[in-house]
Amino acid sequence: MVSLLSCATAVPSAMSKLSDLFIPGLISLSLLALAGTELRSHPTEDETKTHIAVWVGWSGFEYDAFQSVVNDYNKSQNKVFVDLLSITGNSTKTLISTSAGIPPEISLLSAAEIPQFADAGAIEVLDDACKQYGWTEDKYVPGYWNVLQYQGHTMALPATPSTVALHYNTRILSQAGYSKPPETIEEMDEMVDKITKVVDGKVKLAGFLPAEPGWWRWSWGPYFGGHLWDGKSMITMNTPENLRAMKWVESFSRKFGPAQIESYKSGFGVFASPENAFLADKVAMEVQGVWMHNFIQKYNPKLKWLAAPFPYPKDRPDLKGHTIIEQDIFVLLKNCKHRKEAIDFLAYLQKQGPMEKLCLGQKKSSPLRVKSPEFWAKHDNPCIHLFDDMAYNKSCFSTPKIGIWPEYEAEIGNALDEVSLLRKTPEDALRDIDARIQPKLDQYLNRLDKRRRAGK
Repeated sequence: MVSLLSCATAVPSAMSKLSDLFIPGLISLSLLALAGTELRSHPTEDETKTHIAVWVGWSGFEYDAFQSVVNDYNKSQNKVFVDLLSITGNSTKTLISTSAGIPPEISLLSAAEIPQFADAGAIEVLDDACKQYGWTEDKYVPGYWNVLQYQGHTMALPATPSTVALHYNTRILSQAGYSKPPETIEEMDEMVDKITKVVDGKVKLAGFLPAEPGWWRWSWGPYFGGHLWDGKSMITMNTPENLRAMKWVESFSRKFGPAQIESYKSGFGVFASPENAFLADKVAMEVQGVWMHNFIQKYNPKLKWLAAPFPYPKDRPDLKGHTIIEQDIFVLLKNCKHRKEAIDFLAYLQKQGPMEKLCLGQKKSSPLRVKSPEFWAKHDNPCIHLFDDMAYNKSCFSTPKIGIWPEYEAEIGNALDEVSLLRKTPEDALRDIDARIQPKLDQYLNRLDKRRRAGK
C-alpha cells in the first residue's frame, strides 16, 4: 500500500510541471481529496506474474461487466495479472498519482478529458502501438475514433461509447395525436406547446425541458449548427447559430414562465429512481444516452418509449441525424512501471470478443465497426441500432478539444441559467461568455506555448 499522506511533501514539487496548465485551485483541491486515501500499488502476492494497475470510475453493474473481462484476461495467460480498482474521483486521483510518480498503468477517463491530460504530459501518445496492433480508423466507428485524436495523435483507446438521442414517451405523444417523434425543431416546438399542460398557472406535464436532465447544456448551440471555438485559439459562442439556440432555450421560459418551470422541476426525483422525470411521465421527451434503457428496465419496465435523433432546424437539413458523441476511454499513463504489459492488456480489450462482452455487460454499443450477429441478438435495447448508426453521421459532435473545457462548460451552464430565469438576454449572455472565457484560453495557450518552447 502507498499512502498519499506519506508522499505529501513530494507531490507539490512533482506537480510543478502541471500546475500552470490546470484550473486554479484544481491541484490543491485534488490533494485534499486524496488526503487520507490509500492508493494501491502492485500487490506482493503471486510474484510469478507482472501486476499492472487499472483504475476506473465505474461502479455497480458497469464495474462488474469490466471485472468479468479482466478475469478472462487474467486466466488467458500466465505472465500478467491486472489489478482492477474502482476509485471515486478517478480522474483527479489519476492526475495526482501520475504527478507524484506512482501512476497506475491504465486509467479510465472520459474523452472530454484528453486535452487536459495530454497538455499536462500525463498520458502516452499511442501512435506506435496503433501501428503495431492495427488500431486504425478503419477498425472503429468514425465518431468514436475521432474523439481519440488530439493534435494529430491518438491519445487513447475506446472503452464503452455512447451517442444520445431524443427519448420520447409514445403513450403521451399518441394521446396528443402524434404517431411519430418530431423531425425538426419547429415540429418539436409545436408538439411541446400541445403536450405541455398548465393548470391554474402551474405546469402539470412538460412536453420537453432544455434543463432536464441538464447534462449536455453546452450542446444546444451545436444542435443548431453552432461551434464553441474555432479549433485553434478563439472562443466562438457569439455567433448567429449559438444565438438562435440560446433564444430557443429562452422561449420555454417565456411561454410557460420561469418560476412555473422551476417549481415543476423541484418535484422531480433523483435520476436513478422511479421518480425520474421521464420515467414518472412528467416529461414527454428528453435527451438521453444509450444507457437510459438500463434505468427504464429497472425502475419502470412498463414505460412505452422509443428514441429518435434529436430534431434539427428546418432550414438546416444538413444536421439531420446529428448527435453528441461520448466515450469512456483508456489511457496509458506516463512513466508507468509496466508499459509493455499494459499495452498487451489494451490490445486484448480491443479484440472483438472482449470488447463486445464489455459493451454488452454495460448495455452500450461497441466502438468497433464489425460486430458479431450474437452482439445484436443479445442486446436488449430496442433502439441499439439507432444509437450505433448515429455515430457514423458526419455532423455528429463532441465536447471541444480544449484544455479549459471544465471552466468553459460551467460558464455556458451559468449563462443558460440566467437566460432561463429571464435575468439576462441571450445576446448579453453570449457576449459575456466570450468576454470571460477568451482571456482564460489566451492565458492557457500562452502557458502551454512557453512550456513547449522550454522543452518541458
